[in-house]
Formats: sequence, structure tokens, C-alpha cells
Amino acid sequence: MRLLILGGTKFLGRVLAEQALQRGHEVTTFNRGRSGDDVPGVSVIRGDRTSGQDLAALADAGPWDAVIDPSGMTPAMVEDTARALADAAGWYVFVSTVNVYKGWPITPLTDASPLREYTPEGPEGESGLDAYGREKVGCERAVTAAFGERATILRPSVILGPHEYVGRLPWWLSRIRVGGRVLAPGKMTWKIQPIDVRDVAAFALECAERHLTGSYNVAAPIGHATFGEFLAACRKATGSTAELVWVDDPFLRKHGVEEWTELPIWRDHDGTWHVDASRAHAAGLTYRPIEETVADTWRWLQSGAVVSSERSAELGISTEREQQILADWDSKATAED
Repeated sequence: MRLLILGGTKFLGRVLAEQALQRGHEVTTFNRGRSGDDVPGVSVIRGDRTSGQDLAALADAGPWDAVIDPSGMTPAMVEDTARALADAAGWYVFVSTVNVYKGWPITPLTDASPLREYTPEGPEGESGLDAYGREKVGCERAVTAAFGERATILRPSVILGPHEYVGRLPWWLSRIRVGGRVLAPGKMTWKIQPIDVRDVAAFALECAERHLTGSYNVAAPIGHATFGEFLAACRKATGSTAELVWVDDPFLRKHGVEEWTELPIWRDHDGTWHVDASRAHAAGLTYRPIEETVADTWRWLQSGAVVSSERSAELGISTEREQQILADWDSKATAED
């Protein structure tokens, strides 16, 4: 195929470009050249998705058999891009998120779960999570309005793996590498289902190659791994002797620990890790063991990779706060004995 990737230098976009080249596709990336290095072997078009002139020039550089969009963040951005490329690309794969569902992360999800309502402006007091999901619904609508049945919508849950700039798995690897007593949240048996970025990229390319229409939840199977297995894999990969101290959810909430940020990927709502992706699995989505994802991410970090972004800067609990919570947990256990 002649393939266009919008972005193509960071995390999923980068892995998409690498895998597409390995599959023998002719790959063009479109980006501003500010967020990362270009993948060797791709053709690069510099431009800004908010510029009508740049989008017109991009369309003139076509046609492409397919475009994959892992970087569309706002409805206006995606609408302008999709309209500009509607006659220049045969297929459009848009990477959305499970946040588009009304029930996430509270209730279990299927591909048929209801979506959030989209309006250009959200209700007063709308949370950041709700705003993000609402905006992504608008992005999805923009793609289907321009491409109709020539579109695939992918709704991933948590994506981990090499090149992760969000920093969730890198934070846990770095913390456990330091050693000592590590605050492990909730229950070690709590089931989780993050998926490797390389598996998401492979499925996105399958959708483009095979013209798989409609929407797909993208996640490892429910019960794919446990939090205990995840942290054990971090300890094994780093060679650490860290002691994992499991502290229950009510105690963490009592101490005001922020889910998802202070202790990355910890969130004990029923729907967080109950995303039914069986439709994608039936269509060809594969997944690798969590141990492989963890080990390969550690090797990538050891190569000198730097995880730096606004989101990664918000992650993690301070050493002082972690140790104070652990001390309080010890005191509670002593008092109950």
C-alpha cells in the first residue's frame, strides 16, 4: 500500500511507521517535526494540521491507499484533516479511545456500549476525563462524516510498551528499580488488560489492509494479567529486590491517593479493566504476555530513552508521601493485631 501516517514519530505513530515499512508498504508521515525523530525509510511531509494550506498541499501529494491517524485530538482538527483527504485516500483508520463510552471507567464495556453525547462545549463543571471522551466522540463523527463506510474506528484501552511517552510503565519500572518497600495498590489479584503498542499497531495496519469497517475496542482479553503479575514482571526485568507492600483501596482513598496518576494504572472501578474486545480479537487482534511488554520497555529505557511529556511529569507519588502511607499502613496493621 501507499500509506499516510499522521504523526509517525512518537509511540504508536512511530511503531506504526516501523511496522508498515517492515510489511513492505510505501510510508509517508505528516507532522511538524517537533515531537520526535523521523523513522528511517519514510517519506516526510512537514505541515500543521491546523493549517488549511498545509492540508491542501498534503492532499495534493496523494493519493494514498489508506491514512492512519493516531494523533487527532480535537474534532475541528480531525474534521479539517478528514475533509481534506476524503478524495486523496481510500481508507481512514482513526485511533480513538475507550473514554468515548459513557460508562468508562465505572461500568464494564462492549463494542455496543453507549457513547457520550457530543456537543462543541461541554457542561459546566465537566471533568478533564469527560471532556477528553466527549472530544474524541466528535473526532470519530468527523471521520465517519467524511469517509463513511471507508473508515475504521479503534478504541484502545491502556497502551503500554517501548516508546511510551505517557510514562505509566516507565514510572513503575523506575520506581521498582530503586528498590526498598514499594507501595503496591489494591490487590495483587486485581485483573488488568493493558495491550502492547506493537499489537495495536499491527491491528491498525490489518484494518487498513483488509478494509475492516466499523469500530473496535482494542485491549488484551479481560483477565489477561493481574496487577501482581505486572509488578512482578517489573521487578524481574529490572533485577530489583524491592518489597511490594499491598495496601488496600479504601486505605489509599482515605489518604487521598490519586488514581491513575500518583500510582499509574491503579483504578479500582469495575469498568476500568473490563473492556470486551472480542470483536477485535475475532478480526485478528493479537496480544503478547505482559512480561514481554515490561521486559522490552525496560530494554528500551536502558538504551538511553528519555520519557518526557506534560503527562509523564504529572505521574508518580513522591518518596516521602509513599513512605508515610506505608508507615500508616504498618501502624494500622499493628493496632489490629
